[in-house]
Amino acid sequence: MRFGRLLFQSHVLVFLFVVVEHAHGDVSYRVQEELKRGSVVGNIAKDLGLEVNRLSARKARVDVEGSEKRYCGINLENGNLVIEERIDREEHCGQKPSCVLKFDLLLENPLELHRLSLQVEDINDNVPYFQKGIIKIEIRESAVKGAKYRINAAHDEDIGKNSVQNYILQQNPHFVFNIQTTSAGSKYGELVLEKELDREAQQEMKLLLTAVDGGSPQRSGTVTIHVIVLDANDNAPVFSETVYTARLPENSPVKTTVITVSATDADEGFNGEVTYEFSRISDKSQKMFSLNEKTGEVIVTGDIDYEEGSKYEVFVEAKDGYGLSTEAKVIIDITDVNDNAPVIYVKSLNSPVSESTSPGTEVGIINVQDRDSENNRQVRCSIQQNVPFKLVPSIKNYYSLVTTGQLDRELVSDYNITISATDEGSPPLSSSKTVHLSVADVNDNPPAFEEQSYSAYVSENNKPGSTLCSVAARDPDWRQNGTVIYSLLPAEVNGAPVSSYVSVNGDTGVIHAVRSFDYEQFRSFKVHVMARDNGSPPLSSNVTVSVFVSDVNDNSPQILYPAPEGNSFMTELVPKAAHGGSLVSKVIAVDADSGQNAWLSYHIVKSTDPGLFTIGVHSGEIRTQRDVLESDSMKQNLIVSVKDNGQPSLSATCSMYLLISDNLAEVPELKDISYDEKNSKLTSYLIIALVSVSTFFLTFIIIILGVRFCRRRKPRLLFDGAVAIPSAYLPPNYADVDGTGTLRSTYNYDAYLTTGSRTSDFKFVSSYNDNTLPADQTLRKSPSDFADAFGDSDGSPEVGTCHVTTVRSVEPVIYSLSCRSSFY
Repeated sequence: MRFGRLLFQSHVLVFLFVVVEHAHGDVSYRVQEELKRGSVVGNIAKDLGLEVNRLSARKARVDVEGSEKRYCGINLENGNLVIEERIDREEHCGQKPSCVLKFDLLLENPLELHRLSLQVEDINDNVPYFQKGIIKIEIRESAVKGAKYRINAAHDEDIGKNSVQNYILQQNPHFVFNIQTTSAGSKYGELVLEKELDREAQQEMKLLLTAVDGGSPQRSGTVTIHVIVLDANDNAPVFSETVYTARLPENSPVKTTVITVSATDADEGFNGEVTYEFSRISDKSQKMFSLNEKTGEVIVTGDIDYEEGSKYEVFVEAKDGYGLSTEAKVIIDITDVNDNAPVIYVKSLNSPVSESTSPGTEVGIINVQDRDSENNRQVRCSIQQNVPFKLVPSIKNYYSLVTTGQLDRELVSDYNITISATDEGSPPLSSSKTVHLSVADVNDNPPAFEEQSYSAYVSENNKPGSTLCSVAARDPDWRQNGTVIYSLLPAEVNGAPVSSYVSVNGDTGVIHAVRSFDYEQFRSFKVHVMARDNGSPPLSSNVTVSVFVSDVNDNSPQILYPAPEGNSFMTELVPKAAHGGSLVSKVIAVDADSGQNAWLSYHIVKSTDPGLFTIGVHSGEIRTQRDVLESDSMKQNLIVSVKDNGQPSLSATCSMYLLISDNLAEVPELKDISYDEKNSKLTSYLIIALVSVSTFFLTFIIIILGVRFCRRRKPRLLFDGAVAIPSAYLPPNYADVDGTGTLRSTYNYDAYLTTGSRTSDFKFVSSYNDNTLPADQTLRKSPSDFADAFGDSDGSPEVGTCHVTTVRSVEPVIYSLSCRSSFY
């Protein structure tokens, strides 16, 4: 048979006949078996009215029901249904008169299923063959003319006219060959004796019998009939039944008895001994069944599978000792057993699926098949897990895998969906398949900062490029959708772009200082940082970063009064009658820093007489520790140190010159006061200028008062005085710190002037408090002294009192001088 197939493939031309039928959307084609690969069956797109240009997009494909082989396929370019694998009708249908293969044409988007029927027509590709190469027949020489001897028919895998149609017996003088038909419709041959045999003339003979089919070209097979002439054998074996029927469950174990055939022979002795053998059996059946030649038992010798074959037919020959035989047919029906679990096929899967996919979207197509029959092949399919997917029955044994809820890749990025299929057999069989589905990211999450706001603390005088702080934003999206880039939002700080103060690393979010900060210029500012992802479109969020500049003790105290040496010549006059605790003067200092860095303390580091004067540690007020004595030196020099409370502490020093005297006339020479040699000349010039201006001012005041006095006829005596704190000594700016040892918001001083104060700027300053030198202890002159100086006067002498008012603010310190007069 195999040789015949090869011969056919080499020499026979194949003709294709196609018949298209439409019934309920199904299409049926008729083709011949053994077509070459690529042969066109028909144009399925045209027959079903499908758009050819959409076949590829809809993933059109052809599946064979119950088989993993792909016998047919569809050409996506033109819609032709083509042969992809060799189709052997005998393999699929055996001796069945009709052979139909079922196909499914599957399309997606939307899901569409069409049933295709392929009717396979037989061609003469198999040669007739006899079960045995030699048929041995023993005939008694006493056999009469017309005696018939059964010859088993030749077997041909083809059907119809391509099967065995005729037998040709080699010419001989004794026998002819007749064809007979059984009641079951099968044919067999009879060797008919036409001339008596003579054993003495010829003991044996060999005749060639040829079986010829009706195909085109015609095929044939031969067998040799070996006739042995014996003594008489009158009766042939007779079977108890012409056709035997047996039912055999599939998966029956080896050596299971299927059926026992029985034949009897009326002869006695050797002539009545019956043996059994298969007269006609296919190659497939021969692998699964054997026959006991003595008992007639048909026994299982191979694997019985209902899915491979549900019915088998074999022919058994019963032969007696001298060659007379009879044939019976055995039909074996295989019953189905639920031995096949459902098989799950993933026909289509859209993975990854976008997380923006709306519920109810089809993401896959599942096909479930069970090779069993009837209830054993009824399958239920489901998903047992708690996942946002479900199976929706579609067409026949197809299911659509659809979404049931909104997907979120940030919560679950991958799903392992386990699909279970269970048949309705007894006991039921089940199987499962895990489908891996990935969720594709969509840029649906803006970057989120880890904190609602950030604070950065930096000391002033920082180095440019130093790190202030780091912001961090997280984006749960994937790849470029989750890549965060940081940038500064445009803004201004003190009128300058914020980018001139700080910068941010676009990749890490680290904020650096671009310049060095000065606490005295600004103490804090805010920066707005934007975090943006790389999605399309990009999403962003903002956060506020507050930068606080902390103070560093980088400013030394500045002494406002007394003025630094070399700038002016300032001397305080101390009355000889000053008591202990009297306010002599005050050191005024400021510090541009803040907090404890601006807390000032005052200390006398050197003095002419250490026991005479003391200074308030926090107020800077210089007071006498005891009463002034006649033995005390007239010239007193104090060196005062002003320190702040910073770490490390900064300080400044000044010199305070005090003159113990009631009258400037008692002072020997101003130039004898110990000054530094380098500043003495400049100080002299300043003293001369100050005295000149004071004299001019006092003269002008005296004239004005004299005019008014003359009008009112009230004699008054005006004492002049001056408190000079030049504005040049004020720092350009400094911070306002209350209670740090500098002047309070308002501080009043009384200046008690002696009669010699007209020609100098020496003064004695006293605050309004109990420790101030009393008015009755102020240096006075008799009325005659005033009369000598200013002329006769009706009124009491007037003593001038001046008030120095200090106004503190963020602007330079402003001193105001106010004078008030009191008459005795």
